[in-house]
Amino acid sequence: MTRWSDATGGGAGPDYAARFDALAAAGEDVHGEAALCAALVPVGSRVLDAGCGTGRVAIRLAELGYEVTGTDVDPSMLAVARERAPDLRWVEADLSTLDLLAGGDPAYDLVVMAGNVVPLVAPGTEAASVARAAAHLRPGGLLVVGFGLDRAHLPPAAGLVSLSEYDEWCGAAGLEPVRRLATWDGQPYDGGGYAVSIHVTSAG
Repeated sequence: MTRWSDATGGGAGPDYAARFDALAAAGEDVHGEAALCAALVPVGSRVLDAGCGTGRVAIRLAELGYEVTGTDVDPSMLAVARERAPDLRWVEADLSTLDLLAGGDPAYDLVVMAGNVVPLVAPGTEAASVARAAAHLRPGGLLVVGFGLDRAHLPPAAGLVSLSEYDEWCGAAGLEPVRRLATWDGQPYDGGGYAVSIHVTSAG
């Protein structure tokens, strides 16, 4: 069981969506992740939102003209996503064993994991989850992942993942670093408690 499922019991979808709805209603920009992804690959690119939750990022990218698939392990989160965007493709799956290519999918131009996905997978499956995400990328494809690095930037259920560990997992999966940011709005990483890492398939 993932740390997320263990903490929420698999029923957090409506509450999670309501939190971001409230932020949007208050005028907050809730589309920073999608904006960054859109700045990295051209419109029409294939994007996999791995750990898509209620679909906030995937739905926005689809609105911007991207071909998007969303996948998550939590059925309550996917239920919200399917209700809000029934025409998009939503797949219930564990990231550590994800294999959409076996089902005939072409490789993706970009895989995004927002919302502290890596620290919330099942303990011991972090490297496998990164490897499975990388396996879905075409040569030269990008993996874009953001997560907190300390307790102040993580939900209580999350594990602690260091950037050195994450980079090691990426290297083992055939990925090379491109850039590291402090936020989804593109600020350079300054050593703080949150980082967005961009890696590219080394075959590219």
